[in-house]
Amino acid sequence: MKNSVFFNFLFLLLIKHQSKHLAIFIISIFIVFLISSVLFIKNSLQKEIFSTLENQSDFIIQQTNGSKIVNTPVSWIDDFSSINGVKNTQQRVYGQYYFLPENVYFTIVGIDLFEENTNKKLNELLKSLDISNFLENDSMIIGDGIKKIFDKYHYFDSYDFKLSNSDLKNIKVFNSLPKDLNLVANDLIIMDINLAKEILNINENESTDIVLNVPNNLERQNVKEQLLLEHSNLRILQKDELKKEYENMFNYKGGIFLILFIVVLFTFILILYQRYSMISSTDKKEIGILKAVGWSIKDIIKLKIMENFIVGFMAYIIGVVFSYIFVFILNAPILKHIFIGFSNMQNDFIFNPNIEINSLITLFLFFMIPFLSAILIPVWKVAVLDSIKSMKW
Repeated sequence: MKNSVFFNFLFLLLIKHQSKHLAIFIISIFIVFLISSVLFIKNSLQKEIFSTLENQSDFIIQQTNGSKIVNTPVSWIDDFSSINGVKNTQQRVYGQYYFLPENVYFTIVGIDLFEENTNKKLNELLKSLDISNFLENDSMIIGDGIKKIFDKYHYFDSYDFKLSNSDLKNIKVFNSLPKDLNLVANDLIIMDINLAKEILNINENESTDIVLNVPNNLERQNVKEQLLLEHSNLRILQKDELKKEYENMFNYKGGIFLILFIVVLFTFILILYQRYSMISSTDKKEIGILKAVGWSIKDIIKLKIMENFIVGFMAYIIGVVFSYIFVFILNAPILKHIFIGFSNMQNDFIFNPNIEINSLITLFLFFMIPFLSAILIPVWKVAVLDSIKSMKW
């Protein structure tokens, strides 16, 4: 059979059967839209969080008192620095500050402006900072969420932090962090490390924890054992372990949606199979006429498969495009909170496109193979019938 005849007839069938395919087409778009939206959100969040983790130190060391985490002596920095393989040992100061009017907590982070920070993104920020102006007055850099709260209460230039002795400490708002950091820095306040200690009521010779790097992967287990020999009352967090925890969390949440997708797809395939099992008398007559004019069973099955492939493929493309718009332009309302959790501080972080082609191909195969399989058997049953019998129907 000539290809031109085949494709002309295929085009005519698509036009003729458009009302017949409409319901299946809409449901297919919704299924693809839902699962591809989840994939886009998951991939985007993973990229942002893993990128943030990659910039962190290899080890985070905290002091414990029983089951409680307590402040860590700064003198331990020298103890840890003497261990072979250890680099860039630094103290970290951070903690939460309660903002009563909004019933929210701010995260205060203290940094040593005269020491190279182990966080690469923070280093880039500090390089663009005019340190002399920053230190001229007690200053802070605030996240976008905090800026909105401060603007709401007219704290445009500064804010008075309440200290443990009930005195007030006025801190100037030097700048705000870019919105593309909202996922991890929405509630963040960055200030000089000594200033942070004063507000958080941490002694000068103490820190929240100590961080260090071990460039050689093979030495990390040995370093961990050496750290515990130095001080037994330690809680040691490794960057690699944190990565695994976040990966497990995303896989868990993504797995829930995958199960939902499989259930919905299975139900849809059953409906599809039932729908095409009840082939109308008009469809049977069409097949009978095609056989009468010389079309083979193979040609008829190919025609029907191609007809439904085009319907499924167009539904897939539209579903993916809609999900792209929903996630990366509309910022995935409602769905994004399922992955990051609801916060008492509004977070208007933006999803950055991170599209994995392999995931889209896998989704396409998972969708199209069952979709086409569901119509193959009903079409084959009619195609093998005698042409006269088909036309009588």
